[in-house]
Amino acid sequence: MKYLRTLALLFVLALVVIPESGFAQEKLSRKERKRLKKEQKARLKEMKKMGAQEFQKLQAQQKEVRERAAELESELASVKGELDGKDSEIRQLKDQIRRLETQLEEARAELAAQPEVEENVPLSNEYDEGLVFRVQIGAYRDKNLEQYLSTSENFNGETDPQGLQIYTLGNFRDYWEADKFKKYLRAMGVKDAWIVPYRDGNRVPIKDVLEDLRSNQENS
Repeated sequence: MKYLRTLALLFVLALVVIPESGFAQEKLSRKERKRLKKEQKARLKEMKKMGAQEFQKLQAQQKEVRERAAELESELASVKGELDGKDSEIRQLKDQIRRLETQLEEARAELAAQPEVEENVPLSNEYDEGLVFRVQIGAYRDKNLEQYLSTSENFNGETDPQGLQIYTLGNFRDYWEADKFKKYLRAMGVKDAWIVPYRDGNRVPIKDVLEDLRSNQENS
C-alpha cells in the first residue's frame, strides 16, 4: 500500500512539474532546457529509487512476518501434540484410579464379610492345651526378656501376681523328659532350674500333678 502511494505521488509530480517546465522552456535557452531536463530525470530517478527501497523494505518485512507466522504455527502444532499426549496419559491414569478404587471396594467388602479378629492376641500352639511340663530358668523383677520370646516356641515368659517376670524353657508332655532337661541345665550352671507344670495354659501346683502321675502309674 505504501508503494502505491509513492507511485501516485510520482505521477502527480510528473503532471505538475513537466507542464511548468515546458512553459518555461519557451523563455530558456537550449542549454538551460537541457540542464532542467537532466535535473528532472535525476529527481524522478531518485524518487523511483526511494519508492523501490520502500517496496523492498516492505517485502522484507512481509517475509519476516511470514517466517515468524510459520514458526508460530509449527510451535503451536508441537504444543497441541504434547497436549494430546498428556490427555492420553491423564485418561490412562484415570482408568487406573478407577480400577484401584474398584479393587479397594472389593477388598473392603471381603474384609467386612470376615469375622472380627482381635489384634495383638498371641496365637495358640499345641502346648496350650492339656498337661505340659516346662523348666523354669529364672524369675526377675528388673530384667525383661520379652523381646526374645518370639524367637522360639520353647522359650516362654509370664508375670506372676507379685510382678515377677518368670521365664521357662521347653515344652514336655512327659515329666521325666522334663526332669532330664532340668538336670542338663543345672549341669550347665543354671542352678535355679526346676520343673513347673501347666494345664491348658495355666500354671498348677507340682504336687497335684505328681499325685495324678502316681495314681495313673498305680492304676496301670
